[in-house]
Amino acid sequence: MIKAVIFDMDGVLIEAKEWHYEALNRALELFGYSISRYDHLTTFDGLPTKKKLEMLSVQAGLPTALHSFINEMKQIYTMEIVYTQCKPRFNHEHALSTLKSMGYKLAVASNSIAQTVHVMMDRSHLAKYLDIQISNEHVKQAKPHPEMYLKAISDLGLTPQECLILEDNENGIRAAKASGAHLLVVQDVSDVNFDNILARIQQIEQGETAC
Repeated sequence: MIKAVIFDMDGVLIEAKEWHYEALNRALELFGYSISRYDHLTTFDGLPTKKKLEMLSVQAGLPTALHSFINEMKQIYTMEIVYTQCKPRFNHEHALSTLKSMGYKLAVASNSIAQTVHVMMDRSHLAKYLDIQISNEHVKQAKPHPEMYLKAISDLGLTPQECLILEDNENGIRAAKASGAHLLVVQDVSDVNFDNILARIQQIEQGETAC
């Protein structure tokens, strides 16, 4: 029986993929580097900034000495966007509040840093429904490693088979599958609504295990 729903943040609860892309490129452009939109969608999407910078050092020769400063500037630029564009979405508030009232435990697990997760959840009015908020600062290995989801499941006091994870990108999907939990893949934030989540829970509980 499903007892908890665990959400990825960017692209699932928050339409922030473009925000992270724009903020990181703005920071990289200070030093003449950038990530193409194609590479962002096919390679970098869903990875933490630290990992993206490590990959850029290997692929494009980005000096590792710049990582800390670029990461710092990326977070500043991200917060500028968040404070102007992160707003509540009715379908998400309705989904989480209804699931909460039905007795489900709720969590978010994101490759973003803790500050970003907390601010986005507060500004989207979703924090009050969440039992746990996991960031990349709470684990040693971010997605696509399953550690983040395994920690969320453990902190909730549940087993993987009692949890449903919502993910939208390849790195997150790999992490969710490796955790052993059930999975609902969404295409964008509009797919995250109570009807879709409940339908997946009912499918699982009726014995359907295909994702």
